[in-house]
Amino acid sequence: MRFDYIICGAGAAGCVLAYRLSEDPAIRVALIEAGPRDRHPFISMPKGLAKVMQDPKHLWVHMSEPEDSTAGQSEAWVRGRVLGGSSSVNGMMYVRGQPADFDAIAEKSSDDWGWTHIGAAYRALENHELGAGETRGDAGPLKISMPTQQLPISNAQVAAGEAMGWANKVDVNAPDDQVAIGYAPRTIFKGKRQSAAQAFLRPAEKRANLTVLTDRTVDRILFAGKRAVGVAVLHGGKRERIEAAHEVILCGGAMASPAILERSGIGDEGRLAALDIPLVHHNAEVGEGLIEHRGIIMQWKLTKAALSQNRVFGGWRLLLATLRYYLTGDGPMSAAAYEIGGWFKTRPGLNRPDAQMLIAPFSFDMATQRTQLEKHPGMNAVVYPLRPTSRGSIHIATRDPDVAASFKPNYRANDEDRAAMIGAVHVMRDYAKQAPLASMIAGETLPGPAFDSDSEILAAYDRFGTCGYHAVGSCRMGKDAASVVDPALKVRGVERVRVIDTSIMPVIPSGNTNGPTMAMAWRAADIILRDAPNEKAG
Repeated sequence: MRFDYIICGAGAAGCVLAYRLSEDPAIRVALIEAGPRDRHPFISMPKGLAKVMQDPKHLWVHMSEPEDSTAGQSEAWVRGRVLGGSSSVNGMMYVRGQPADFDAIAEKSSDDWGWTHIGAAYRALENHELGAGETRGDAGPLKISMPTQQLPISNAQVAAGEAMGWANKVDVNAPDDQVAIGYAPRTIFKGKRQSAAQAFLRPAEKRANLTVLTDRTVDRILFAGKRAVGVAVLHGGKRERIEAAHEVILCGGAMASPAILERSGIGDEGRLAALDIPLVHHNAEVGEGLIEHRGIIMQWKLTKAALSQNRVFGGWRLLLATLRYYLTGDGPMSAAAYEIGGWFKTRPGLNRPDAQMLIAPFSFDMATQRTQLEKHPGMNAVVYPLRPTSRGSIHIATRDPDVAASFKPNYRANDEDRAAMIGAVHVMRDYAKQAPLASMIAGETLPGPAFDSDSEILAAYDRFGTCGYHAVGSCRMGKDAASVVDPALKVRGVERVRVIDTSIMPVIPSGNTNGPTMAMAWRAADIILRDAPNEKAG
């Protein structure tokens, strides 16, 4: 098989690129995904998320090396292994990040990545329920909706933010750097998840020049000297060779793209030699520079059972909610993981919010690793600093492409990150004291009053913390020669290989990364196409 472009990974970035590149019928595109097609019935049902996240057939599971910031435990970071990638298994909150995030990326790379271009990409890809505006699109392939349910506890959660002085924003993504709270848009339409596969692949697959290859794990890039000529994949226990007439584009995400580069002979020379991988190009930064949001789940017991959704997701009420979903496409099963977001400052004097909280009308039973809800009524919020700078790493330990790479998160490695983590908890405790929410709360149950001092709060992050599933930076883009990819996404030291996914982000965006990844991939298509040769694959 021979194509002009081979895209490795059918997640948020890969699906957008496949959509954009295949718009030209003269360009032959292959999109390769390690997992199956996205036919699992719980993928399209928003609250089916919990079941999909327990299905190993649709997940890559990366395990960390134990460290102090995870209380000496090994932590799992999962990613989607299915068409749509993690956009098929995520919480469906649509958060763009702020213009300053992309201008910071541009400062470290080129003007191609500044807000002028990324804002235009958002407008082009969005089909937003709130309609067209200066910062929103209404005619793009990605359907975005607002929450349909506004419960008494949810309205109280928003009102508590207003009591803190936070603006109640109709569109929480409006690029104004305000401290704010509000109902958040979701990648849901008519009760169904709008993954990157649903939004971009479904229309693109009608084109004869796009070939989607599932259940194929990309082992490595094939080179003639330093020039990429294709990829080797595993399919049903057998090896296949897929040839590229022009470029190989990695879209595996921050966890998989550095692993593919290392298996291909691009990485630290000593590390590759230890695995008997022939060196193609030495770059010690491959797999380094990993950044992730470190969150903590805070929970409160509520005064009345009717305030919480805990009982809704169990027993006969769950059956009723599921029946309602299949009959109407609405109700509790049609909601995103979180439908209210707040953006705030962890200390005075900052020029924009540096923390995010996502809050919901239910609470987890931590003894079941969050697979069940508490028996008593409760609510939870996941809280994290937005722009940490502590950097970890991810590397392969074997040449087997079906073995997920292990990583070191290295959370809270500097004073600034630790201060933001502590400040975020203090702000949330003040928030929970605000009317009318305070009258509905019986008490904080997680981390609880035993974790009060700064050192105790950091210990709570270590013991009860969670990743944000927003890892970036492991194939850092930059204008400097040491970076893994240059500002045009080309892998340094080799020819005809690019990377576009969260791994290239040199700084982490302010919030969930699904939206920023799609917008950057949309912009990446412009850059790739302006470099495209005239001749196409035969």
